[in-house]
Amino acid sequence: MAPPNQAAGGSSESSLVVTVDVTAARDLLAGDGGHRYLDVRTEEELSRLGRPVVDSKPFLNVPYMFITPQGTRVKNAQFVEQVASLFTKDDNVVVGCQSGKRSELACVDLQAAGFKNVKNMGGGYLAWVDHAFPVHHQVQTPPSTGSGTGTA
Repeated sequence: MAPPNQAAGGSSESSLVVTVDVTAARDLLAGDGGHRYLDVRTEEELSRLGRPVVDSKPFLNVPYMFITPQGTRVKNAQFVEQVASLFTKDDNVVVGCQSGKRSELACVDLQAAGFKNVKNMGGGYLAWVDHAFPVHHQVQTPPSTGSGTGTA
């Protein structure tokens, strides 16, 4: 008899995912620690709620799921390929989402695809905000009215 986590159809794959709390994630991402952050939330969430500020590292986003016009979520079929265009399979990556659940699922998929050093940020962006860590909110600028040239 196979161990429970190896049984056919068993769903304990997520137990293989390393989850770090938000403070440890911030420390891993600080300075030149070699870790980079991948946010897997939707563009709508990012524009509405903001994003973590992670030192001077570029912000990278690949949605794990999309919201359909009917309001349901569907998995991004190109997720692993899109991530592979940004990271090597040996890169140290901290994966975050809103609460930590989607990022855990994303880590499972990435590990299955051969990514060796992915970590889930437990608690996600909500925990980041709760800890009063720095965030960036997208500034909505009104459309130009075309009245005036701005030059003297």
